[in-house]
Amino acid sequence: MKWALLSVWDKAGIVDLAATLSENGYRIISSGGTGRALKEAGIDFVEVSDYTGSPEIMDGRVKTLHPRIHGGLLGRPEIDAEVMKDLAINPIDLVVVNLYPFEKMSGEHLDLDRLIEFIDIGGPAMIRASAKNFKYVSVVVDPADYPLVKAAVAKGGFTYEERLALAKKVFARTAAYDAAISNYLSGLDGGFPETYSFQFRNGRSLRYGENPHQQAAVYGETGIAGQTPMQGKEMSYNNYLDVHAAVSLLREFDEPASVIVKHNNPCGVALGADVLEAYIAAREVDPVSAYGSIVAVNDEVGKAFAEEICGTFVEVIVAPSYSPEAIETMKTKPNMRVLLLPAKIEADEVRSIDGGILVQRTPEPQEEWQVVSEREPTENEIRAMRFAMKVCKHTKSNAIIYATDRAVVGIGAGQMNRVDSARIAVEKSRSPVTGTVVASDAFLPFPDTLEVAAAAGATALVQPGGSIRDAEVIEAANRLNVAMVFTGVRYFRH
Repeated sequence: MKWALLSVWDKAGIVDLAATLSENGYRIISSGGTGRALKEAGIDFVEVSDYTGSPEIMDGRVKTLHPRIHGGLLGRPEIDAEVMKDLAINPIDLVVVNLYPFEKMSGEHLDLDRLIEFIDIGGPAMIRASAKNFKYVSVVVDPADYPLVKAAVAKGGFTYEERLALAKKVFARTAAYDAAISNYLSGLDGGFPETYSFQFRNGRSLRYGENPHQQAAVYGETGIAGQTPMQGKEMSYNNYLDVHAAVSLLREFDEPASVIVKHNNPCGVALGADVLEAYIAAREVDPVSAYGSIVAVNDEVGKAFAEEICGTFVEVIVAPSYSPEAIETMKTKPNMRVLLLPAKIEADEVRSIDGGILVQRTPEPQEEWQVVSEREPTENEIRAMRFAMKVCKHTKSNAIIYATDRAVVGIGAGQMNRVDSARIAVEKSRSPVTGTVVASDAFLPFPDTLEVAAAAGATALVQPGGSIRDAEVIEAANRLNVAMVFTGVRYFRH
């Protein structure tokens, strides 16, 4: 006779699976909520406490931690048969267990005493024991694998390769589970833990990395990392990076907005009466760079928008929804990737370096706008500066943005000095810079950047301030009649 142990928090599919096991001659051991579900369905099973001869104690904290259970999971027939016979330990062939939902409950703002009860002990012990002994025991932790179990049972058992694959999933699951607990407890004081642990599921290999000679994969089940196209080719490594950059900037805006990104930098950003108007305005900022770009908008894409975007080459379009007519229209561009705009996921930013990682956490910055020039900015200039600074925050340093209150006019990004960024933005601008405002992601160390902007016709400038030469820069602003505001917050992006 074969034995199966079933103990699951997530009951989805468990009754149907248990029925299949029973029909194929398995004797089932179960307890608690799983046992109640089986009993209600009329499926015969043995209670854990009856099987072990020991009562469940401490409000269920101790029930499966027993030699008859763990001996059955860890026993090796060719080595342990005699001791198993002496102690009446049956070999357990199949274990189906999923764990208490600590990850979910840790986000429910429970007090620590209540949350602690969602740290599973018996479950991880059983699945780790089973996975260690995968040569003889099949262990299932994911309801998505129940069809595999049914197929294996129908053909008489699991192959070695199937048992090994299931065991790998166990250790990935327990590693992620312990990481979640460790990170939560370590973060109670608001700081960073001495050991930083993180795991992501849903790994998918990508065709290559940033370049064809590099290998790559993406991991994650939510946010941008969890997205796969509704239409179009598979996402590339660079696509995911650029979509992240585009969506991060897009979330700065409540009005209908369009963001166009190329190589992790915005090349066009605009507001509009609707997203179609915003897209056309954003594209006109730099149509050459917009070719082969990522486009993100914050409202539904309709047929007219779809027709417009299909008139050029776009790698990816991201939007919260698409009309049926838009979906049909975009099928004329079968390679264009069409993504849904996901909900924002708050998380630390992690970057690898030689020998380790850097971890960054970004609370909402508290800007304190202070007019430092003799001339007060107009209301329109203030609106334009706020728009420009939103774009500046998401542009690679050294970043200089020329803008109106509705659209970017010039973008200078990723330069080794701020003056070159200011000049490049003017040179690349297709619209007059006269009357625009300027945003800088960091303080101006010298007046030269402001002088370049003023010579191009900009009338106001916003920057963090904080340079030892702030007085010189302020004097230049007054001399050039440029309204200038300090925010007190720097936005470097490396």
